[in-house]
Amino acid sequence: MKLDKLVYGLMTAGLMAAALPVQAQTAKDFEDMRAELKALRAELNALKQEKAAAPAPAADLQTRVEALEIKQADAVVGGDIGGGFRLPGSETSIRVYGYAEANLIKDFKGTAPGDNFTNVMEQPVGNAYQAKKSVLTAETSRFGFESSTPTALGPFATKVEADFYAYGTGNRNRLRLRHAYGEYANVLVGQTWSTFMDLDDLPETVDFNGPPGATFRRPVQIRYTYNNPLFAKFQFALENPSDGATRPNIVLRADKSFDWGGLNARLLSHQQRDASTGLSRTGTGFGIGGSYKLTGSMTLMGQYTQVDGDGDGAYLIGANYPVNDAGTLRLDKARGIVVGLTNNFNDKLRGTLAYGRTRSNFDTTDAYALATGLDVGNKSVSQFHANMYYMPIKNVELGAELIWGKRKTYDGQSGDMSRLNLQARYSFN
Repeated sequence: MKLDKLVYGLMTAGLMAAALPVQAQTAKDFEDMRAELKALRAELNALKQEKAAAPAPAADLQTRVEALEIKQADAVVGGDIGGGFRLPGSETSIRVYGYAEANLIKDFKGTAPGDNFTNVMEQPVGNAYQAKKSVLTAETSRFGFESSTPTALGPFATKVEADFYAYGTGNRNRLRLRHAYGEYANVLVGQTWSTFMDLDDLPETVDFNGPPGATFRRPVQIRYTYNNPLFAKFQFALENPSDGATRPNIVLRADKSFDWGGLNARLLSHQQRDASTGLSRTGTGFGIGGSYKLTGSMTLMGQYTQVDGDGDGAYLIGANYPVNDAGTLRLDKARGIVVGLTNNFNDKLRGTLAYGRTRSNFDTTDAYALATGLDVGNKSVSQFHANMYYMPIKNVELGAELIWGKRKTYDGQSGDMSRLNLQARYSFN
């Protein structure tokens, strides 16, 4: 019957609309869908007049038309980001997010100058402790914008994020760009977390800087991602080097997720350069990381990173800088580990224990240590964090953390730090 064929046709159209990924919808697709709905409605009205004695099928057909209209409306705004809104008259969705944050920091011992948060790499040694200090700052408050626009090849996504932790005159407290990139068809261009950084296996800390032993870098880069859900996710990136090196840094990475957690492996080739003399040298890096879900609420995570030389101290936090030794550029060989145990006690309370350590492979007799200065270069730096976060009401978090750290130089001198960091944060969207 003509009515049955029309119902089947509508069912087929609805299933096809549901099966198509949102990002495959284009402006032409929407116009075709609208035209189809217009024709179906006209036919429905005609059938209602002809089949006045059979209201049930007509009512069923009306329901299916309405369902198709809903699917059409969903497809139009399918690029929406959670918590965002669609720009009027366009298919682009915008989300505005961020938080206002204040930290109260109390040092129980003298601490390194130059940073409000932990900086154990420059912790004073011996009797050179600086005066104990207390700091109240809101400089790490941040805001950001995300956008998503559906296209035939997937969403075109952008992100811009900033905080107020850039160096100024006498303090930070200046606007600083954190992220600024666009991503389309598996290609990312712009500034964001280094592909060599294992962000997934970095324990949460109240302290803004966190423990040494890991990568913490946001370079400008070009990154390509190939994801095979049955095998692994692979990434290749060219990243902006430090100190004006003549070629970009190269990163290769593979990630694999499991029901119990995940694993990753990372490779780095980077060029280090002495800007004052033009001396340069290529270093390498390697990293592995993973996480394991011990229970439904508790996760164990860890990562290992080794880097030969680090000009900006960000590919491996705690590594020593390259040094010009009478015309030879020498690179530190440093190894870092970070381990963390986190537990969500309930929907309002969570806590983390974290430990990080970076150690140089060189000793007092090695050329690098001698060129750097035995009382200056770090043989090792380590730091331990114990924290709790409590959420009294939605979007408000209160954090408290105790931190202990130690720095050891090549000649055996050491400096210890300990502090309390209290935090209050209000997040929007």
